[in-house]
Amino acid sequence: MPVYEYLCNDCGPFTDMRPMAECDAPQDCPQCETESPRVILTAPAFFCMPSDKRKAHATNERSANAPKTLDQYKASHGPGCGCCSSKKPARLVTRTRSGAKSFPTARPWMISH
Repeated sequence: MPVYEYLCNDCGPFTDMRPMAECDAPQDCPQCETESPRVILTAPAFFCMPSDKRKAHATNERSANAPKTLDQYKASHGPGCGCCSSKKPARLVTRTRSGAKSFPTARPWMISH
């Protein structure tokens, strides 16, 4: 259920959790019990929303007006990340005196040609 804000003329602002169907209906003040109209004093609160949806909403809001710079994007990915760098890591190749190649990190049980 969402939290709505109301403004009592005598006691000041207060909040109450109500069904969405009753969003525009006035609410009785908890202190003096006078009927108070709904007001919008702060931004909507999403504390009742599941964390994954809250994170998605925050990401969407952030990307709507301020996309990440290249440095910020690369900082979120480590060096050698497959999506950021097009270079493949160099394979370790050693050569024997006869000129035969060997790959010590690959499969040591295989014989090189």
